[in-house]
Amino acid sequence: MHAFAAFLERLVLTPQRNVKLRLMVDYLGTVPDPDRGYALAALTGDLSIPAVKPAMLRALVTDRVDEVLFAYSYDYVGDLAETISLVWPERPGANRPPSLGEAVERLMRASRSDGPRLVEGMLDSLDASGRWALIKLVTGGLRIGVSARLAKQALADFGDKPINEIEEVWPGLTPPFEPLFGWLEGRTERPRSTIPAPFRPVMLSHPLGDEDLGAITPDQYAAEWKWDGIRVQAVREGDVARLYTRTGDDISTTFPDVVDALDFEGALDGELLIGRRGEEGFATGSFSELQQRLNRKTVSARLMASHPAFLRVYDCLVAGGEDVRGMSFRDRRDRLERLVGHASPEHLDISPLLAFSDGEALKALRASPPEPVIEGVMLKRWDSVYEPGRPKGPWFKWKRDPHVADAVLMYAQRGHGRRSSFYSDYTFGVWRAGEGGDELVPVGKAYFGFTDEELAEIDRFVRNNTVNRFGPVREVVHTAGQGLVLEVAFEGLQRSTRHKSGIAMRFPRVSRLRWDKPPAEADRLETLQALIRD
Repeated sequence: MHAFAAFLERLVLTPQRNVKLRLMVDYLGTVPDPDRGYALAALTGDLSIPAVKPAMLRALVTDRVDEVLFAYSYDYVGDLAETISLVWPERPGANRPPSLGEAVERLMRASRSDGPRLVEGMLDSLDASGRWALIKLVTGGLRIGVSARLAKQALADFGDKPINEIEEVWPGLTPPFEPLFGWLEGRTERPRSTIPAPFRPVMLSHPLGDEDLGAITPDQYAAEWKWDGIRVQAVREGDVARLYTRTGDDISTTFPDVVDALDFEGALDGELLIGRRGEEGFATGSFSELQQRLNRKTVSARLMASHPAFLRVYDCLVAGGEDVRGMSFRDRRDRLERLVGHASPEHLDISPLLAFSDGEALKALRASPPEPVIEGVMLKRWDSVYEPGRPKGPWFKWKRDPHVADAVLMYAQRGHGRRSSFYSDYTFGVWRAGEGGDELVPVGKAYFGFTDEELAEIDRFVRNNTVNRFGPVREVVHTAGQGLVLEVAFEGLQRSTRHKSGIAMRFPRVSRLRWDKPPAEADRLETLQALIRD
């Protein structure tokens, strides 16, 4: 556990991507099985320990520490794992610290009733760093700046393999991944996925730069709308059908209505959207409507009826039993049209190709799409093969310019990981007419977009201008004459009954600090409402 704790601490304190990769490769090469496999599972989000919950950890620590003292400490530190690790009173003579593999396997075998006793014993045997690592591990709240994709890239670097090979064998593997490490170290054969209808690694695009626009001509590139849903891969082989996210997570149980309608034989790449088919095709819903169905283990018939999902497909990876990824996009598009033409139309249609003459015509299309759910244009070389990863040149995405609004900072909360000592999560609002005059109403929350220097400035403002406290949340001064104005960039707006303002922002981020602007001159709710296209 000590090696894992030191590994996590170094990852938390290292912002550079390439340095994180080197740290992961070194760890995978020096730590034995099964510890490295469980560490990998923690990084990729594939480790689940149901016997331990945050409420149980709070109960354990308040049995040892005065509850008020713990509440004050947690309020100051802002991170549950760090707080418990620091205030936990050590007991001399405790058992030896467990290894990472021992800790995980004992807790995975434990029942809910046994879990507290086991965790308590482990916390007693570890130092503060080890306690922090254990709590992060068992709660799944690492937040150390390592995505599942980056962890898989580290595996690829460790074994000197292309990352698409890692992604192809990943489905079906389980912690601690010993067959995977055997293959990467050249001791065993490549693991074979026994899962029918497997996931194939996806091809990604690059943002279109100004220098690239001149090369975009209709004889070289196909143009499509960029749909604001979630990218999925729909696969059917024999009697088995599955729906995957772009990272390979199986979401079939969340969208059984879509999976049941996959009556083709093959693998298609597309966008999952909400909408109901009419005489002129699907009436496409907003992303906020799609969110009602995301991240659910089960879905009711009522929700499927009120929020019907469908696939808008735009590429073909497998047609029948033939892998067509090595064909050109032009030929794959032909296969796609033939495959979908024989499929059920209830939950499936094809993303249309756009006619354009040159870059200026594309710019006009991008600036004025026919539906709010469109967030830009996709450009694909006619001769491009379907290459996993993000090759430069074959595919471009050209998103619409973000909207911006001036909003007033209202509330702040500490972040996590290396930001746990800073107020880095911000809720902001705009003005609207109230019964007693103009009032601020929250319209969004952002926790990125600013530099480290700007983070320090905002953190100082929060600490010096706090007017109220709600647990870990700080309310800061926000009147017409006093406060901090943030320029917020966002991708779009939708109406929302869940928010007091009646609107929901898509991908809000802080783009600039407006120290020069008084709060009274921030934007009004009516201005944002005018951007919504029903």
